[in-house]
Amino acid sequence: MNIVLLRGTLSSDPVTRVLPSEQRVCSLEVTTRPVSGPASSAPVAWMDPPDCVGFVKGDEVVVTGVVHRRFFRTPTGMQSRTEVVAAQVLKGTDKRKVAAAIKKVMAPLTAEE
Repeated sequence: MNIVLLRGTLSSDPVTRVLPSEQRVCSLEVTTRPVSGPASSAPVAWMDPPDCVGFVKGDEVVVTGVVHRRFFRTPTGMQSRTEVVAAQVLKGTDKRKVAAAIKKVMAPLTAEE
């Protein structure tokens, strides 16, 4: 299963851009703080977000989605990037919505076969 549940803080302000296909993408950089060890950062792409404007650097967020590796051409050749493609991005302070998102993500993992 390819399921991501990520909780952390935005290490920079979100950047929204329009692709040649006219699809909007909001790029986020989420820094997580593990129980022990150094913090790590994960790039997040949120396709056609309902609203990215409400998020700013330092906000606590919860992201649900999938891990995706994309390939693209650069002047130096082919490159790749592994990122989280978000299905949902929520403010970490919205406890009710966060609890519902976690429950939805966990359902396939806890379902009996």
